[in-house]
Amino acid sequence: MMALRGLIASLALAGLAATPMTGSAQASFPERPVKLIVPWAAGGDTDNIFRPFAQAFQKHLGQTVVIANVGGASGTVGAREAKAAPADGYVLFAVHDFIHLTYYTGVADTAYSDFAPVCSVASTPSVLTASPKTKWQSLRELIADAKARPGAVTVGATLGSTSHFFPAIIEKAAAIKLKYVSYDGLAQRMNAILGGHIDLTDGNLTQKGKVDAGQLRFLAIATEKRSAEIPNVPTFKELGLDVVYSVTRGVLAPKNTPDAVLATLEAACAKAVVEVAFQDSMKAQGTEVLHLDRKGYGDFLTRVDAENRTLAQEVGLLRR
Repeated sequence: MMALRGLIASLALAGLAATPMTGSAQASFPERPVKLIVPWAAGGDTDNIFRPFAQAFQKHLGQTVVIANVGGASGTVGAREAKAAPADGYVLFAVHDFIHLTYYTGVADTAYSDFAPVCSVASTPSVLTASPKTKWQSLRELIADAKARPGAVTVGATLGSTSHFFPAIIEKAAAIKLKYVSYDGLAQRMNAILGGHIDLTDGNLTQKGKVDAGQLRFLAIATEKRSAEIPNVPTFKELGLDVVYSVTRGVLAPKNTPDAVLATLEAACAKAVVEVAFQDSMKAQGTEVLHLDRKGYGDFLTRVDAENRTLAQEVGLLRR
């Protein structure tokens, strides 16, 4: 009987250890460093945006925020790790629109609805970027060449992600056919295009210095109006193609993270995005600071998820 009572007591203690945080534990959150999973390699756009964000975020969170680059499989390796983490606020997920696209293209089994929204951080417009080794000086010249040589013009893309959808939208709008070459994230794609191994990729204003140095060439920007940062680069719209595209980034937490913890994270995020150092960093990267709170970001994710499913169907990439 004593042995049985001891076993029951041990099981009861184990059950207590496995239960979610109590109110007092939530109130003292965070008590240790927070890990922010970036599902791409260091040096890419997502990494470059979230590193200055983490510096501002930890200032207002009151704990160190550690960036963990967990790359692979178009961002899905990091997504799986974040989804499987305890719902206690100590593991967060740095995400962008790929979370919708990889799900609908069948690349990933994780969806935005597997997480709880914390806040949005930034939005970066896409720019169709060419190797200077190509003969085109304009988007019109590229389109003419692609029509003359269907499937011959190469474009670097992270398959199933935003860099895949952006050129796919251009293909559809311009009635051309491109040849896709797969890379895991922008850092790899940039190395490939700088080395002349591919003709095109989805770039952005962070490459302006390389364009000025003659290492890359901007053909068109996917905004409603020309950018003041690159005023000589036309928009797709003014060239007759209805292509407007940007990549929005934000922070998610594992589903069922306590509301009090989410509120603490949300408040720290709101203060972080207005830090001058963070805003200056975003401006230098050609990125707009775009802050939405939990509800606003949740509504945004729901709307964009539906839009991306439709988009996947329109460009022939829908797999679920």
